[in-house]
Amino acid sequence: MLDKTQDKAFYEDVVAGLSLPQKAIPPKYFYDERGSQLFDEICDVPEYYPTRTEAALLARVASELAARLANFDHLVEYGSGASRKTRIVLDALSRLQSYVPMDISEEFLLGVADKLNGDYPKLEVVPLVGDFTNDLTLPAEVRHGRKIGFFPGSTIGNLGPEGGRDFLARARKLLGNDAAFVLGADLVKDADVLRAAYNDRAGVTAKFNLNLLSRINRELGANFDECAFHHDAVWNGEESRIEMHLVSDAAQSVALNGHTFRFRPGETIHTENSYKFTPARLTALAKDAGWHADEIWTDKEFPFAVALLSAA
Repeated sequence: MLDKTQDKAFYEDVVAGLSLPQKAIPPKYFYDERGSQLFDEICDVPEYYPTRTEAALLARVASELAARLANFDHLVEYGSGASRKTRIVLDALSRLQSYVPMDISEEFLLGVADKLNGDYPKLEVVPLVGDFTNDLTLPAEVRHGRKIGFFPGSTIGNLGPEGGRDFLARARKLLGNDAAFVLGADLVKDADVLRAAYNDRAGVTAKFNLNLLSRINRELGANFDECAFHHDAVWNGEESRIEMHLVSDAAQSVALNGHTFRFRPGETIHTENSYKFTPARLTALAKDAGWHADEIWTDKEFPFAVALLSAA
């Protein structure tokens, strides 16, 4: 039996996902402490353009963001990770009273928050451990005053069309009628560039994907043989998304708390989608969730967008 301290939702999602005809596990479970560290490493590999492209784009528009958001009090970042790009925004919005980094990995989040406290002594850093795909409550420190939501990295593309709309609608409700939102979104581009970004030659993305099996073994008591699976990422042009999979290299069975899951050679666990947008599709998504796209800035070399939304 599972220990009572184990995450019941994690267990239930894994069992349900591995019971599907196309086995799948939600990508939010990538982010234990090791997974968060590996994603930070992914951001530095040469093929992974989104991080450096978005950072350059944010730096380019920082003064305009500062002018438009001068009267706001709090910045709330969803899925903050290492808060790298956040520093560009924090430096531009020097009048902010507080910053709320939100992440699912508590240990990693608290370490980042502690460093930010040292680097921004005049800013109140209020970390919030939570899953942003669920309803959340803001800390008492930031319930009053105007709030800016910040969701960089094109993580919106991992949520799918319905999930992305629902997320933005929940954020609209949480942040309030006078809120703004800064959203990063990857745009459609050459398929070879997309495939390379998720199949880096150093194999960091492969380690990140396979770490999910390590976490299931460690936290849920499964017996996945990580050496019997490999990482693959493919471009699905019809759905406009990159798909990440863990591929079984042989016929095998995996035990998990009384359940047995069988794999055929070549059968996959679908671990993540990363949808790619057009500016028009991004505008429509925001509108459906109760936001108005005031401005969408784009990068031309590696098409990427930063959108400034206001509560409609």
